[in-house]
Amino acid sequence: MNLRIPGPTPCPPEVLEAVSGQMINHRGAEFAELISRVTSGLKQVFQTKNDVLILTASGTGALEAMVVNTLSPGDRVLAVSIGAFGDRLAGIAQTYGADVVRLEYEWGRAADPEDVRKALAADATIKAVLVTHNETSTGVTNPLAEIARVVKEAGRLVVVDAISSLGSIPVPVDEWKLDVVASGSQKGWMVPPGLAFVSMSDEAWRAYEAARMPRVYFDLKRAKESAEKGQTPWTPAVSLFYGMDVALRLMLAEGLEQIYQRHARLGQFTRDGVKALGLELFADERFASNTVTTIKVPEGLDGKEITRRVRREFDVELAGGQAKLSGKVFRIGHLGLVSEADLQATLDALRAVLPALGFTGAVARQQA
Repeated sequence: MNLRIPGPTPCPPEVLEAVSGQMINHRGAEFAELISRVTSGLKQVFQTKNDVLILTASGTGALEAMVVNTLSPGDRVLAVSIGAFGDRLAGIAQTYGADVVRLEYEWGRAADPEDVRKALAADATIKAVLVTHNETSTGVTNPLAEIARVVKEAGRLVVVDAISSLGSIPVPVDEWKLDVVASGSQKGWMVPPGLAFVSMSDEAWRAYEAARMPRVYFDLKRAKESAEKGQTPWTPAVSLFYGMDVALRLMLAEGLEQIYQRHARLGQFTRDGVKALGLELFADERFASNTVTTIKVPEGLDGKEITRRVRREFDVELAGGQAKLSGKVFRIGHLGLVSEADLQATLDALRAVLPALGFTGAVARQQA
């Protein structure tokens, strides 16, 4: 299967072999060494000296952890949303009682840092800004460095969903002064789903001390105290730690700059290939993601039928649209373990399937 969705992503053979390892005592010395190595590797990829904590959870668990560890019911927060996952982060904060002010954009666009500046200038009671770095539902990467600069100039907390960006595109946590940042193992990290990572700055820990939202499993202070003893507060997904250990070794051997350049190259390769087929990109190309490309379903075609035929006839798994984009777009993931050959096979499958479904664009003219 050519798995071309934006997560879970394919795993290297070395990672799959590692996760099949026998269990160890998660309160013993061997696990203590393992969590120490994994944490050290994560800090290198996060490019931070801040605490990085590991949770056994999906990426959404990390989003919830960011919210409940830094906010109190009634706290006013600005939620910058450009798609389904921005809405999810805002919804989590609202569920726990935050007073959420939404700065929403038409799906396919990126957020404008100047809009964030104006929103913060107009409301001195806003405590934190929630922002998704890379919105996989639309294939857009927000200008996070500029947004974070505006937020920190205003003296507010910047809380970032970097689930589908960290490990694939640059997210220098310390350089950009990001207070709380989340990611998850099933994306560019090339590990099965089930581990989530959260970094916390000194300012974030000060917010923790004042935060009054309820938390037990996702209490990051407990995670920090346990990590200092080489443990986790609750039973960890030991197998995934094995896989993460190997994945980090592979990533650091490749080098962060090389990883970023590879994803940039593959992102451009995909966008160029899609346009050559006569298809239209959904995202504003100035902010197009290098981890996932979102394509408009051509007029008169069924998006679900496109993904079904490509899967059935060519063993290529594409992602459909989410929420209000269901049936209107389809998506090609190109993060983690992926090559030009994988993406060319995907484009070739589309080239074969689209005319059979009635597409009359460039690909159909090429075959005429």
